[in-house]
Amino acid sequence: MKKMSLRTRVLTGAVAAAALGAGTFGAMSANASTPAAAPATTVKADTAHRNLQQTTHLTLDAATKAAKAALDAAKKENQRVAVSVVDRNGNTILTLRGDGSGPQAYESAEKKAYTAVSWNAPTSELAKRLDQAPNLKDIPGTLFLAGGAPVQVKGAPVAGIGVAGAPSGDLDEKFAQAGAAALAK
Repeated sequence: MKKMSLRTRVLTGAVAAAALGAGTFGAMSANASTPAAAPATTVKADTAHRNLQQTTHLTLDAATKAAKAALDAAKKENQRVAVSVVDRNGNTILTLRGDGSGPQAYESAEKKAYTAVSWNAPTSELAKRLDQAPNLKDIPGTLFLAGGAPVQVKGAPVAGIGVAGAPSGDLDEKFAQAGAAALAK
């Protein structure tokens, strides 16, 4: 048998290593693209033992109806406001910025709605609580000014309506309550 030169041995080793690496990479790529097999059994929720909870949420149509009612109430009193409706979890369903409302109104309306649904109370009442618990105002996303009203079903909050932009929080809250009342009709 003929002895190979150093150069031939290095080239042969390099080719062998490249072939081995390509085979390993190809196998790994094939495994990565193959979807995982479905589990053999399906786990079903045991609703008899209260593992699930049902909640009530406003539809987009209902949120729109409430927001428009609040804007209409403000318009009747020549007020330029923004109205926001959030769901039970504080997520914004919609925000309507009325013609001529100030730049601060949009965000303030969202925060008032979030605050009202979070505590299931009008924000005017919550603002009074700051005397006993001033740190409440430090909770992110909240605004403890009058103008937010919760929407309730059987006493539980399902949404919040916030209004901002009128010259007083009392007016903002009056319009927010008009929006909530429109949902009862």
